[in-house]
Amino acid sequence: MHRSNTATATEPAPVWTGPLTTAPLPGPDGPLAGRSVLEGAFALLNALRQEEDAGVTRLASACGLPKTTAYRLLDQLAELGAVERSAGRYRIGPGMFRLGHGWQPYPGLRSAALRPLQRLATVTGMTVALAVLHQGQTLVLDWTAAAEVPLPDDRQTWPWYTAAGKVLAASARPDLPLGPLPRTWPEEAGRIRECGAAYDREEVLEGVCCAAVPIHAANGVPVAALSVLTDPDHRLERLADTARRAASAVTAGLGRSAQRHIGRQGDAPSAG
Repeated sequence: MHRSNTATATEPAPVWTGPLTTAPLPGPDGPLAGRSVLEGAFALLNALRQEEDAGVTRLASACGLPKTTAYRLLDQLAELGAVERSAGRYRIGPGMFRLGHGWQPYPGLRSAALRPLQRLATVTGMTVALAVLHQGQTLVLDWTAAAEVPLPDDRQTWPWYTAAGKVLAASARPDLPLGPLPRTWPEEAGRIRECGAAYDREEVLEGVCCAAVPIHAANGVPVAALSVLTDPDHRLERLADTARRAASAVTAGLGRSAQRHIGRQGDAPSAG
């Protein structure tokens, strides 16, 4: 395979032909205690996620790795398509993009939500989002915008108190790691559960308001939220009513997916 010649004369990139292992990473004075190859590789990927485009010196420093070890791991990751290498700098590769888009918190969620999201964006003429609560934050799985409607901000991770985050937190278990909650949260959570919707009135982004409703799994547990983003001039309650119909379509799709899964299990040959 072709390898780019981006190393300098003083920092030769070692040739690495071995597989990824979980053996301890070599350090200048022996193995790095508690650090495996996989841990080092994921540390570099996480650093690239934050840096977006960086050289090996900066990445090695950010991860606490020897520079030669960082070269070796980045070389492996580039061969696997997880990292892209250009002119001595690195960035996240298409392999990680494909893997990341395969993640979802509930089986079939993204496929069940695809068409309802598109219809909701078309009907409202606004931007809509599919989101979940993950590690105490609002994580946007998919954005869909009506024609010529720009995204206010296409970040994927937001504070928990977005409309989507609030509508899910209102029904979440008490030990969900959200950090310090406002004293008014119990009353607000009760109102959200009662009306089945949550609102963000420029609490996260100036000039952007949002209405969100929950999506339920086949067992009735909220697993995600649909949000409609708009400006302060629109009535959020009316948007919530429209979003509820889309959320119901997603919930129905998850129910059908669960029934198909049960059917496949029933058709499987029994052991013994």
